[in-house]
Amino acid sequence: MVDRVSGIKIVSLQIYGIPNCGTCKKALKWLDTKGVTYEFINTKESPPTSEMIREWVDSLTAKAMRNTSGASYRALGEQRNSFTDEQWINAFANDAMLLKRPIMVKEGTAVLVGFRAKEEAIAAALGI
Repeated sequence: MVDRVSGIKIVSLQIYGIPNCGTCKKALKWLDTKGVTYEFINTKESPPTSEMIREWVDSLTAKAMRNTSGASYRALGEQRNSFTDEQWINAFANDAMLLKRPIMVKEGTAVLVGFRAKEEAIAAALGI
């Protein structure tokens, strides 16, 4: 949808992450340069619910959502290699630092996690 006054495309988009995350900053800067309206949700202050995470896993997969470079992930030890999706959902709900950032949710559906894809793929996933 395009706002008739400003000509800016309006997207119902939530970005879940943390403010000091370099990847989140990069994603937000990119969205700003594209004129995309979004709501940023700090997962440290407002952690996602188990229900939200379950929907994200259904859309993106638990594997794609794992922040494998963080201390929380390493702290899980080798047992993490045998986790089921349900165990990952519980782990993500108990420690949002296990979630790869940012998670982009468009119109209620998780469409992208991380920010390493090509610009064209990101734009297509977000519908911009």
